[in-house]
Amino acid sequence: MINFRSYIVVLVGIMGVSILLQIFLPSPYGLAIALGLFVLYPLILRRRYMNRMRGYGGAESRRGFFGMGQKMDGSNVKYVCLVCNHRYSGGSCPRCGSKMKRADF
Repeated sequence: MINFRSYIVVLVGIMGVSILLQIFLPSPYGLAIALGLFVLYPLILRRRYMNRMRGYGGAESRRGFFGMGQKMDGSNVKYVCLVCNHRYSGGSCPRCGSKMKRADF
């Protein structure tokens, strides 16, 4: 898990590096690189964390936080049609053709 204290330390370090880049590089380039550092670092950190938890992966490991023990092949989730109350799995109701549905676990 991401340690808050080390995250703040690294962000302060990135801020120091971005200030140095803005001092030594011309105005638009230093600012663009500094903004890029502040935007890309949390995204990279989040991607690494989700890869450790197997949140981003192949077809069988698309789980995220809320369905970690379930496979996402569509067989576990059933839907109930809101129009005719028919229980099915898929996109639209096979009985009436409506796309209005709710998940039934």
